Order: sequence, then structure tokens, then C-alpha cells
Amino acid sequence: MAPGEDSRMFAGLRDKLKATNLYDAKVGAIHFKNKMGKLGNLINANHRHDEEHEKATDEKRNRIAESHRFKSFAPERDGNKIKWYVDGQDYFYAVSVALEKAKETIYIEDWWLSPELFLRRPPFFNQEYRLDQILKRRAEAGVKIYIIVYKEVAAAVSCNSAHTKHALHALCPEGTPGHGNITVLRHPDHNVFENAGDMTFYWAHHEKFIVIDYEIAFIGGLDLCFGRWDSRQHPCADVHPAGVQNEMFPGQDFNNNRIMDFQTVEDWKSNELSKADYGRMPWHDVAMCLVGDCVFDIAEHFVLRWNFVKRDKYKRSEKVDWLTMTGREGENEDLIAVQRPKHPVGKYINHPLSPLENRSWAKGQQGTVHAQVIRSSADWSSGILTEHSIQNAYSEIIENAQHFVYIENQFFITATGEEQAPIHNTIGRAIVNACVKAGKEGRKFRVIIVIPAVPGFAGDLRDDAAMGTRAIMDYQYKSIHRGPHSIFEQIKAQGIDPKQHIFIFNLRSYDRLNKTAAMVEQEEKSGVKYQDVQRAEAEEIMAEGVHSTTDQKPTLGDDTDAKEKERLIEQKRKFEAQRTEVGLDKEVTSTDSIAATAMLNGGKVSEQRWDDDLEKEKENFVQEELYIHGKLLIVDDRIVICGSSNINDRSQLGIHDSELSIVMEDYNTIDSTMDGQPFKAGHHAATLRRLLWREHLGLLPAQPLDASKDPNAQPVDVCPNDIMEGPEYDFVADPMSDQVWDMWTGNADTNTQIFRHLFRADPDDNIKTFDDYEAFLPRHNKFKQGHLHDPFMPAQEVREKLDQIKGHLVWMPLDFLCDAPMAEKGLQVNAYTESIYT
Repeated sequence: MAPGEDSRMFAGLRDKLKATNLYDAKVGAIHFKNKMGKLGNLINANHRHDEEHEKATDEKRNRIAESHRFKSFAPERDGNKIKWYVDGQDYFYAVSVALEKAKETIYIEDWWLSPELFLRRPPFFNQEYRLDQILKRRAEAGVKIYIIVYKEVAAAVSCNSAHTKHALHALCPEGTPGHGNITVLRHPDHNVFENAGDMTFYWAHHEKFIVIDYEIAFIGGLDLCFGRWDSRQHPCADVHPAGVQNEMFPGQDFNNNRIMDFQTVEDWKSNELSKADYGRMPWHDVAMCLVGDCVFDIAEHFVLRWNFVKRDKYKRSEKVDWLTMTGREGENEDLIAVQRPKHPVGKYINHPLSPLENRSWAKGQQGTVHAQVIRSSADWSSGILTEHSIQNAYSEIIENAQHFVYIENQFFITATGEEQAPIHNTIGRAIVNACVKAGKEGRKFRVIIVIPAVPGFAGDLRDDAAMGTRAIMDYQYKSIHRGPHSIFEQIKAQGIDPKQHIFIFNLRSYDRLNKTAAMVEQEEKSGVKYQDVQRAEAEEIMAEGVHSTTDQKPTLGDDTDAKEKERLIEQKRKFEAQRTEVGLDKEVTSTDSIAATAMLNGGKVSEQRWDDDLEKEKENFVQEELYIHGKLLIVDDRIVICGSSNINDRSQLGIHDSELSIVMEDYNTIDSTMDGQPFKAGHHAATLRRLLWREHLGLLPAQPLDASKDPNAQPVDVCPNDIMEGPEYDFVADPMSDQVWDMWTGNADTNTQIFRHLFRADPDDNIKTFDDYEAFLPRHNKFKQGHLHDPFMPAQEVREKLDQIKGHLVWMPLDFLCDAPMAEKGLQVNAYTESIYT
């Protein structure tokens, strides 16, 4: 037999066998063997890094990271064009515009994604801009849509990713345009029998970003989910006697986690919280949109995550393809976790679908922002060795700050050294070092921190159910000023007064429920509560949702749903039939929200119309903490970090929650001042900080609902930010100005006092023990949570007190429960669970 003839003969035989059941059985046996092999992962935590080819990939990744600032997987990139968004109204509108223009691919990574989220408001008049409807149109147009969402532990988190997956997959059923163009992956698994060692119970995929056509990207703190849409005046009220079609927050999008967490979110139209009785929890957030080389890095992180989940969960599924990338081909495809097994299942699809060089950013610099993508990622989340470049960036940038550090974050849990175990991230040490250095040099230097009053979704903080939230608060206080290793005490130990440098604030908002006497009469005459009408409205505009949450075929609404819809619509008809009878066919003169009165030129509460006795109006005033969810750092009006990363171990260590953020420094400078001295500020950082400060100080006008003409509600490739120049812009230009600081602290003083006096808003500095708590805010059912504390206070006095509130700033109560055990060790808080709360 001639040389090589035997190999050709056996190759031909293999080709013939491939068409037989024998070959299929062999491949199936190999796949089953590999699946059973996963059981070995239970005792081999290093199973993704112990083979020679895996070690080679790890070494390659390490060399790349070591060559980059902050040891990030991504390099520093010049020439990015980046636009900021403050609060959900602008951001979601811009996302809707960008999604509608998608031609090839859409990547979405979210902690939670609500298919029924309206990206434009009011919802009744913008039904075509519900997220699932936009994605359906793009899928039908041939766009390939790839989505990764966190697969939650159902007992702990209520976001129901199963509903997200099945609702989106059902948008384009088999035999219809777009079928197969939407693929949703959930990760990680929590079933030891299914996934053996490749699972986690405690940590979450927390990234929030979008990449469209490899052309444009969004990144920041906003998930595409319920509860996030908001405007800069941050209304709490959503009652509309002129017609429920005017509501802004339909169904589960109206939420107040301090009263009731999200319930059965797959039933998106329902809401157990009555808008006629309670206000919502307003939401403050920040995000970015960019065009430039950093888009490639964000896309690369997504593709790595996608291929890792394919390997981890769907390796033997033909429904999930491998993604390859231009620029990561051949010997470098291992960087994005591409595997080529002997018997692959699923296709290999190269992205972008059209040549990468056709992208605008590939043809030259688009802007002036020097930027770098950073992340927290590890073996469980991405199949890589631990990367914590976000922590590296935060620590280095803060420690090198010269004038100020401005932080907005959902959490603030950090350490100054190893003595604060179980807390390990070192951002606290960087703050100490920066303050001590400034103090010893006699330099004016401030660290301004804005975080939520209650950094979680507890109800009454005295309840056992709130133990987890109290544990988080306890760790925060220990990070800031309680104990010898806290930031304050470590600064004080070096002879510097921390109170001259570190200042911590919360945000709070008030409103009035427009529950007029005529609307109450309408309820009585019709026998229908406004809450039933709000449910009917949600049913009407959120129709055709998917109610199945199993892996079986999703079904669109069944007979039970149809009967319930019919019942609700009949309730709404009965309610509306009484409109003329009670006089609501005429113009309603009281406004549906008075949140604008805390803003520039928003008028006074004492001058607002009320169509009834003012004593009745008192029952409708509400307040709530303004929940800070952004993950933002601004230093010296030059550098910005924005993304998904909280300041806690979960986000910063890399081995826990997965995160993605971006560091930005604008080389386009503007002439400014710093403590009265001439200063070159970065345009991007300075204009963002000035807008945020004006919002918090009440120096911006309220936003109109129609965002179509707002430049700040468009993607970056449409137009730049409108920085809203004027006297107020100039006033806050110098972040170290005594006049600005006097207004900042003065507003916080007044606002804190008024919220305490009118509402007994908690937490509060007067609550040092649990007995104090009971004296300050007795537990009884006389008054609803968030309403006025003293029903006998004269109505005009209430109005005039509210007139004094400007903006949303209040002081963080640093003495809250300082003489009480906030989180006693036990079943909920112990050595095994501590890392969950930090």
C-alpha cells in the first residue's frame, strides 16, 4: 500500500460513517461522556486552567493585562466620542433611537431586562416603543439580537429571567419573519446535578451595556428594566384624574421597594401597590453612549461572555452558535473563549457581519475622549483568571486626586486595610491617603459621596426581614467612621480632621398624589377603585405578553387571561362612565405631580391649585428616598469612571459579581476655575458634574415629557450633549467655590430639617437606638408610610414648609443606630453569609 493510502482510505470510511446512525450514536456517547465529566469539576476548582492550552491562554491574557494601565484586558484608546446621560428619561429615549437604526447585530447584557419596558413616555401614546416591540421589528428586519441576562436565585431576587427569555423568544414564532433572530442566554446555573462545579449561588452578572452593529455602545448603571425610568424632577406621584391614559409608570414599572418589592414580574401588568395611596421610589442614574475604538473592547467582553456561556451551558445545543470576531482570529480566538471541539455543535459566526473597517471609528478619530474599558471578571463569570481592573482604577485615580473626589454610588463598603475583614477592597485606603496628603500640605480637598439613605429594598428597617439591609448599612458605617480602622479614624490617627475633607449625602424627593375629591367620588359612584383602573390600563397597553415561564413552548395569553382582561376593561368602563357625573369631564386644575416645585422656576407648593379643602390635600403629600443607583466617579473635573460597578467587594474584587465600566478623560479642555484659580477642566467631566450638581441643588428646570426635541435624549452619533449654559451653569463651574459649597450644605441642612419635621423621614440622626426609632416613628397603622407624620399640622404650614425644599440633597445620618447592634450575628448574618452583604 502506497504511503498515505491507508489514511485516505480511513478518511473516506469516516465520511461514509457520518451519514449513519452509528456515527450519531458515537458523537452522542462522546457528548454524554463530556457531560458526565463535569462531575469531576466539583473537586477541581481549577478545571478551566489546568490543561496546557488553557495555561497558555491564561499566560497570554496576563501578558496583555500587564502591558495595560490598571491591568485591564483593554488598552487605552484615543479619539472616542462619548455622551453622558443623567436619569432614565434621556437614556432610554436615546437607546430607542439607536436600536431602531440597527442593521446587523445587537448585543445586550443586563442584570435584569423587562421586555415590557416602555423606552418612551407616556406609555399610552408610545406603545410602539416598548422594548420587546422594538426588538421584534429589528428581528423581523433581519437583525441578529444576542442577549445575556443574569439567571437569578429565585428565592433571593425577583427579576424572573425565565420570563425575559421566553417572552423575547416568543416574539417571532416559527414560520414568521425574524424567527431565530433573537437568542437569550441565562447564566449562571444553580443546579448541581445539571452543571456540577460550574455554578454559583451567591454572585451575579451585573453588567449593563449595549453594542449595536459594532458602531455604537451604551454603558452605565441602567438596566433595561422596570423601576429605572425617571426624569430629573423625580416625581413620586402617578395619579391622573383627567384620565389614566396619562400615567407614566404602568403595571410593575410603578414601584416602591421600601413598601413592597417587585411581585411576580412575569405578570407585568399587575401591581399590588395602589398609586392612589402611595408614591413610587424615584431613581437616579448615570450612563454613557460612545462611538470609537472602545466600542470594540465592549463588544469583545460580550463575545467572551457569550462563548463562555456557550461552553458552560450550551456546548451541545445547536440553537446557540459560537461567535468569532474580526481582530481575534486564528491563534487569538482563545482570548474570546472560542473552542473548536472535534464534534462541534452550533455554527461559528464571525462578527461584525460586514467588514470592521466600514465602522466610522475605524476610519479615524471620532472625538476627543481618551478612554479605557475596565472590568471585574473571573473564572465563574467569564472563564478567565481574576481581573479587578475596576478596583485598580478607582484606587489609583482617587489617590492621585488633587482637588476633589465626587462619588455617586448605590453602595459604599470599603476597607483601609486587612483589619476590616470580611471587607477587602482598598478604595477606602486610597481615600485616606488622598485626604492625609492634602491635609498635611494644607490643600483644600474634598471627597463628596452621594449614596442612598437605605442601600437596599427593605420595608421597615426594624423588621427581621430587613436584617440583610441593616447588615449592609452596618458595613457602610464601619467603612466610613465607626471603628478604629474606618476611613475617618484612620485619617484622624494621622492628625488630620476628616470632617474637613469628607462629606456624605443622600437624596430625597417629595410630591402630592392628585387624588382629588372628584376622583374619590368617581370611585364611590362606580364601585371601582383607581387601583383596578390602573390595572386595566396596564392590561390594555401591555397586551400580548408571554405568560409562560417554563422551557416549554411559550404561549401568548390564554382563555383565563382573556377573561381577566375583559373583567378589567369592564371595570375601567364603569369607572369612566361616572366621569361627567362627578365633574371630571372638565379640565382638572390641580397638577398630577408637584415634583417640579423643587426645581428651577418650578413655582411654590403654596401656590399650587388644589380642587378641594386644603386639609384633605395634606393626606396626599408623600416623600421617599431618591434611590441613587449610578456608579460614578468624577475627579478634579478631568477624569470620569462610569459603569455597573458598585463600591463594595461584590463589584470590586473581580471574583464575585461581574462588572464593566469605562474610564474617560477628555483632551478637549475648557477654561474654568478651581478654588478661584484658573484651571483647565475636561469638557466631558466638567459638564457632567455641573449638570449633576444643578439637578441636586434644584438649579435645573423640570423636564418635559416629550424628549423628542431634547439633544440629551439622542445617541452620541446624532448630536453632542446640551450642557444647558446659563447663570446656574456658571455658578457651579468652580467645584471648590465657597459660594457653591454654602448652597450645597445649606440646601442639605434645610431639606433634612423639613423632611424630618413633616414626614419623620428615616433613617435619621435622632435614631440612635431601636427605642429611639419607636419614639421617632411609632409603629402603628394610623398613617401610611411616606405620608405626613402629624395630621394636625395646619395645611398652610405644610405648604410653606415644602416651599423651603430646593433640589434633593439631604445629609446622610451618620449617627443612625450608632448605639444599637444593627446586624446581630445569626442565621442571616454569619461567617458564611458576610460576603453576600459586602
